Amino acid sequence: MIVAIGNDLIELERIRRVWRRDGDHFLGRIFHEVELEYCLRMSDPLPSLAARFAAKEAFQKVWPRPHGWKEVWVRREPTPNGPFSHHRPVLCFSEDIALELEERRWTAHLSLTHTREHAAAVVLLEGF
Repeated sequence: MIVAIGNDLIELERIRRVWRRDGDHFLGRIFHEVELEYCLRMSDPLPSLAARFAAKEAFQKVWPRPHGWKEVWVRREPTPNGPFSHHRPVLCFSEDIALELEERRWTAHLSLTHTREHAAAVVLLEGF
């Protein structure tokens, strides 16, 4: 059963402006170290950072109360698909959020995408 669906679309330029202005302070305040480790290895980390920002916003739209930026983060998880294996993005959570998800028997699914100008995320909260 679908509990909720949240989506978010963000302009890459918005993230670029804040990052230029606030630098490492912005990155450290918003992103989990797992996200930074992944994104900052890219030749252009901006699209990946923006997609993760959108994921945090999309999750907030399905969650029943506010949470901190670093209580929700994205990591890449290997998914074997025969000869076409890839790494899919999955949401990770602080202990409090993870416990509540488990108690409610909810699972969060995530989809990310980006273009040269925008990044987007969709979160589907599923109950069993």
